[in-house]
Amino acid sequence: MKRHLTLHNDVSEIPQLAAFIDETAEEAGIDMAVAMSLNLAMEEAVVNVMNYAYPAGTMGTIDIDAACDDGKLTFVICDSGIPFDPTQAENPDVTLQAEDRAIGGLGIFLVRQIMDHIEYQRLNEKNILTLRKQIK
Repeated sequence: MKRHLTLHNDVSEIPQLAAFIDETAEEAGIDMAVAMSLNLAMEEAVVNVMNYAYPAGTMGTIDIDAACDDGKLTFVICDSGIPFDPTQAENPDVTLQAEDRAIGGLGIFLVRQIMDHIEYQRLNEKNILTLRKQIK
């Protein structure tokens, strides 16, 4: 199973991402609880790209590919925005009270908690983020 979606860096397009994830999960035979967590992780990753990859006022695209094989669901998020490797971001100190924590970083932390494998590459002037979840 392979699927593709292209979005613009506009958060109003997030419902299209949610539908894409739901349809992918259904086609892969994933139960609703796992599908919901995948949706959350993907939304966090894609909204980060939408908000930070392109300079303000610049329209950009985000290509998302999904594939399921050998009991693994893989999502590849690709953009041509500013280079950023989320795998190098430090985890926030979640033992602190919310008001004592630095702003930001929880989305990447959440993605790390939900997905089994995260990999970043910068190839041909593109950010390529691969997220994988073992489903069987």
